[in-house]
Amino acid sequence: MTEAILLVGGKGTRLRPLTVHTPKPMVPAAGVPFLTHQLARARAAGVEHIVLATSYLAEVFEPHFGDGSALGLHIEYVTETEPLGTGGAIRNVASRLHSGPEDPVLIFNGDILTGLDIRALVATHEESGADVSLHLTKVEDPRAFGLVPTDGTGRVQAFLEKPQTPEEIVTDQINAGAYVFRRSVIDTIPAGRPVSVERETFPDLLASGAHLQGMVDSTYWLDLGTPRAFVRGSADLVLGRAPSPAIPGRCGDSLVLPTATVAPDAKLTGGTVVGEHAVIGEGALVDGSTVLAGAVVEPNAVITESLIGEGARVGARTVLQGAVIGDGADVGPDNELREGVRVWCGAGLPAGAVRFSSDQ
Repeated sequence: MTEAILLVGGKGTRLRPLTVHTPKPMVPAAGVPFLTHQLARARAAGVEHIVLATSYLAEVFEPHFGDGSALGLHIEYVTETEPLGTGGAIRNVASRLHSGPEDPVLIFNGDILTGLDIRALVATHEESGADVSLHLTKVEDPRAFGLVPTDGTGRVQAFLEKPQTPEEIVTDQINAGAYVFRRSVIDTIPAGRPVSVERETFPDLLASGAHLQGMVDSTYWLDLGTPRAFVRGSADLVLGRAPSPAIPGRCGDSLVLPTATVAPDAKLTGGTVVGEHAVIGEGALVDGSTVLAGAVVEPNAVITESLIGEGARVGARTVLQGAVIGDGADVGPDNELREGVRVWCGAGLPAGAVRFSSDQ
């Protein structure tokens, strides 16, 4: 039986206000909580038992997923009272694993959308006899990530934290946030204190002569840490660019959940999602955006690459570009909100209050 640990304890601070009431893995992407896609992909790869390592808003996971039987999984939940970091979280759930000392245990980060071939990562791990195997992906600008150079056989040579100078960029391979651990290695992580696998566990293992294997898989990879990335990931799922067995409908230009209401002349493009009981008014244009449950987009609003929270309202003729509107917020008509603006949950914006251009 293949087991996995899913790290879903993060606060999602970069995603606020999306994460004020909802932990990041439970924010809907392509019509279902993002975590559903990860669980379904793990199940499709043969995983049967998953332990969720929770911390922030831990109480919302179990009521939604229960014992996991609806997804063909056996799910258990372990909640950290104090945040323990990635390594500490892995160590903290070790007692729930059933694997023998030599068995592989998969570990996934709860905020990565990827097309990783999970079975291939496990096969690489077993064939190489590694202690830990890491999914690596190639990025154009690796400065925001930890670099992982490997030798000709894929064996990891070093872990280099975010490089700053051109000389420090020795590879375009980065740690993509999915691992296979030999079960016995998990027990070597110190218990009861915060530990980072990236900064402490992996470098220490390497220094002690352990075998860490890298597998480069650059199919599709996106860190959903920012609102813009989250909206992009959801759109890519709808458009079929990112694979998932859990999308509640066919892939296409948009995904409208059954109880939503969309005016006949409204245009939905670019992987837009319209959630349960949401309303899209006449003449509205919604491109590459997510409109969550119960939100209302009034006539002739123009929304691009934005996220509208649950129960929020976007007034008539309002223009949103790269905006996040928190749950229950009310943006009046004739506003213009652009790049990176975040309207907090429950906030109200009067008609015509904010603009980036003249009103004439």
